[in-house]
Amino acid sequence: MMPTVIHEKCSGCGTCKLACAMENFSAVQPARALLRIEGRFPAPGDYRIHFCDQCGECADNCPVEAIVLESGAYRVDHDLCTGCMTCVEVCPKGVMVEQPGSEFPAKCTLCGACAEICPRSAILMSEVVTD
Repeated sequence: MMPTVIHEKCSGCGTCKLACAMENFSAVQPARALLRIEGRFPAPGDYRIHFCDQCGECADNCPVEAIVLESGAYRVDHDLCTGCMTCVEVCPKGVMVEQPGSEFPAKCTLCGACAEICPRSAILMSEVVTD
């Protein structure tokens, strides 16, 4: 399953960010979310949702090969990760993040919490079709 976004439906409410932080970090801190909402001001109501599309750029650039593909999502292996944050620097979407209080980077694991809670269905989980 991969998130699909419909930017035009996003109101910028941040409910998805709260759900993400709660699901992944048990924290009521939307700032810890593994997705970003960009307000494209000055246009009112123009938002863009940024999430990990599992492009693999982080894994390709990890000097110790600590980012591995598991069940369709790249995950950080904390036993191998040195905390160099190279993956954070190379992420083209800016969604591989350094988490406060952790020596390891974090990224979307495709849990779907953001899609489940979105009140406007701006984020949907959909099957990836491959030929």
